[in-house]
Amino acid sequence: MVCTIVWSINVSPFLMSTCLCSAIVVGVAQDVTESTKNERSVAAMADELRQFVDKANAPIFGIDSFGRVNEWNDKTAEITGFSSKEALGKPLVSTFIVPNLQSSVTNILDNALQGKETSNYELEFTTKSNEIRYLLVNATTRRDPDSNVVGGK
Repeated sequence: MVCTIVWSINVSPFLMSTCLCSAIVVGVAQDVTESTKNERSVAAMADELRQFVDKANAPIFGIDSFGRVNEWNDKTAEITGFSSKEALGKPLVSTFIVPNLQSSVTNILDNALQGKETSNYELEFTTKSNEIRYLLVNATTRRDPDSNVVGGK
């Protein structure tokens, strides 16, 4: 709903040089109550989903279209020993995947980035203390609101 409010302020005439002038101020306003409520609701949902991902009892990690880590939840940090701060921005495959699986994991992630998803794939992560952790993962495509591929999880 758009509500227009017009002010009209007449200022007492004053003398400027030799002409008589008055000032009029006009303003336009819009009622943005509903859109503000909607924006706050969307922000609250986004915060709730962020907390859901961060606190999930399963490892959730994601990559951007260049293979760099852009999602690393608390459970992934617990399993690998790498904090999200340490992992974010790093190339997932060369940094965290055991060498003998790097080629196949790259293929699976490349497929996910092309919209071809993989379920129940066994992955071997190298932890911060150089131990191996075995994870059963799904490689899913991440899309923006216009359905463009923006990464994978």
